[in-house]
Amino acid sequence: GVSKQDIRQQIWDYMESQNLADFPRPVHHRIPNFKEASRAAEHFPRLQAFKVARTIKVNPDAPQTNARFFVLDSKKTLLVPTPRLRMGLFNKITPPPGATKDILRKCATSQGVRSYSTPVGLDSRVLVDLVVVGSVAVSEKGWRIGKGEGYADLEYAMMVSMGAVSQGTPVVTIVHDCQVVDIPEALLEDHDLTVDYILTPTRVIATGCERPKPTGIIWSKISSEVMGKIPILRSLRCRERQAGRDVTLQDEPRHLLGTGSQQPPPLSTVRRHQDPQQPESCSGQGEDGPSNTVFIGNLPRGTRVSELKRALQELGTVPQRLTWQGPQRRAFLHYEAPISAQQAVSCLQGLRLGAATLKVALARPQRAGDVTGSCAEEPCPDRPSAVSDL
Repeated sequence: GVSKQDIRQQIWDYMESQNLADFPRPVHHRIPNFKEASRAAEHFPRLQAFKVARTIKVNPDAPQTNARFFVLDSKKTLLVPTPRLRMGLFNKITPPPGATKDILRKCATSQGVRSYSTPVGLDSRVLVDLVVVGSVAVSEKGWRIGKGEGYADLEYAMMVSMGAVSQGTPVVTIVHDCQVVDIPEALLEDHDLTVDYILTPTRVIATGCERPKPTGIIWSKISSEVMGKIPILRSLRCRERQAGRDVTLQDEPRHLLGTGSQQPPPLSTVRRHQDPQQPESCSGQGEDGPSNTVFIGNLPRGTRVSELKRALQELGTVPQRLTWQGPQRRAFLHYEAPISAQQAVSCLQGLRLGAATLKVALARPQRAGDVTGSCAEEPCPDRPSAVSDL
């Protein structure tokens, strides 16, 4: 009858009672920053998997600080996931030219990760040779339990989805000896990440784990709320939908999106007739063809155009031109072709800026004989706008 949470609680309680952790305390609901974490990480560069790796992903938690230093000191490429995946998946840590060991140690800290990093986009075609994750508990068989939020499992699934890792990519975790415990295999689920090596202050454990690692994102286990918080996840969902995969979310009625390889209903119908904020000049016009313009509504008051541009860049949905109507809390995105606009609508569904979920729909096609272009480029009188190239 033991659960994952029971095991987490036992580990956290024991580490607190035995004073086995450094700041931040208490360790509950965290990946514990255990004492002697630096000593445990000293095993890391001795692994053959480390020696042959060129690009290594290390999680941003405090107990892996020394592991990040060893990657930089060995002149390998260090990738660190962004906190809670809010601003993409990876950041590449690039130390300044001629960096000393002291500077490299600074680059390996959480502050250094923020100061010396550049985002890695979905189209970078990065290949990760070795993965380091944090754990609350792990078994000698390679079963792993995190802090319960699922970010490490999701990071790995996203790496699979973007082709950055394969089943043969080794996974390492660095923990205190007390965190190595028996974990019933019955607790493991399809999305759970297993590990190949466990490093502790006293041991190196090669798990020989043969359980398959996650083969990609399991969309049916992801909620709309999570989708709203992670922009890159929406972009990956858009790609997988276009590839014909079932991307129905946990709390989404299946009949709305279809099942299997079926495609969702035509995007040109999404909230087209119901959107009250779409300008009058853009409704009730002739249906001369599919639209290549996307309407964005419900922008939070005070939003800057740069904030919207940044979100579009993160999702890979940058238009040719953008018509900004900030006072009316809306904007129009102009794409080269209707299919690009449809794909953008799919990717941008559920997009949030601040506390607001944006309204996203295809704008009505231009009226017959309108030689000025999309109606979105001819705003209604007394409605100021700004058109910019992206």
